[in-house]
Amino acid sequence: MITSDDVLKVLSTVQEPELHRDLVSLKMIDQIEIQGEQVKFKLTLTTPACPLKGKIENDAKKAVLSLPGVKEVEIVMDASVPGDGKSRELLRLPIRNVVAVASGKGGVGKSTIAVNLAVSLSMKGARVGLLDADIYGPNIPTMMGVDHLPAPKDDRLIPAEAYGVKMMSIGFMVRPGQPLIWRGPMLHTAIRQFLSDVEWGELDYLIIDLPPGTGDAQLSLIQSVTLSGGVIVTMPQQVSLDDATRGLAMFKQLNVPVLGVIENMSYLEMPDGTRMDIFGQGGGEAMAKSAGLPFLGSVPIDPAVRTGGDFGKPIVYAHPETKAAQVLNEITEKLAAQISVAALTGAEAAA
Repeated sequence: MITSDDVLKVLSTVQEPELHRDLVSLKMIDQIEIQGEQVKFKLTLTTPACPLKGKIENDAKKAVLSLPGVKEVEIVMDASVPGDGKSRELLRLPIRNVVAVASGKGGVGKSTIAVNLAVSLSMKGARVGLLDADIYGPNIPTMMGVDHLPAPKDDRLIPAEAYGVKMMSIGFMVRPGQPLIWRGPMLHTAIRQFLSDVEWGELDYLIIDLPPGTGDAQLSLIQSVTLSGGVIVTMPQQVSLDDATRGLAMFKQLNVPVLGVIENMSYLEMPDGTRMDIFGQGGGEAMAKSAGLPFLGSVPIDPAVRTGGDFGKPIVYAHPETKAAQVLNEITEKLAAQISVAALTGAEAAA
């Protein structure tokens, strides 16, 4: 007669491909039920955006079917995002992972990437927040199609919400077109309030859209909240790469782990299937390789990305069939895997 121990024994031979450990030692297996020739259990992934979900499920099913007498296997797939274990007293509420999206210069589509990462994570089932820390150019409300905040509650700001993503931006608090001519201390105060005075609730991921460059706003943010890691967005051209390298150096100098590099506006796909490299070729991947960092992907040029941002309909939601949306979803899955690896290895190192 098959027992739960038999099931766990065969599942201990199945590896989680990103973490390089077996499903049992990672405590991903639970609620084993055995009824005659049928075995049922729950398999809890480390992120709902797991890029290898299908492989893990198939490998687990194959392993259990190898047991004599087992004819049917039912797996209930679930996900529980691990926290990085870092203290974030300003946030008050549990936010498991905080990721900053940065670039060395403006105009590379950093906010577009941040928006689509957040929406993609939410569409895959994660609890996501999006903080627009680009004080001087707050574009997130436009890109998410929201123009106001809900009424405050108990002296706390309630974030706006769209596509399942909670968001906060200084853009909700100023008139359209009004310039913000602020010195460093005012920036620091505003960023701290976005962290401490907002009712974010419990989140798996808080994505922060940093302003371009390496100035006061970036320093204030990193000093105010402990980051799980940062992501660098660049374009293939040399000028963009030079500036992105400065953003990379900023993260390293401030002891923020860099989770990967994304190359935006990488190429234009022509009707005949050929690619036009308008801004150069392969610079982001080469930068990642030289820095020893994961290269998360190359996002092609697509007018639908621009129109989605202009009209508050992110491309991963509005046009998931496009190449750009597919690449952005793949990047999201790779990033989620990197975050899980960092969180679990960090927690083990601290233990």
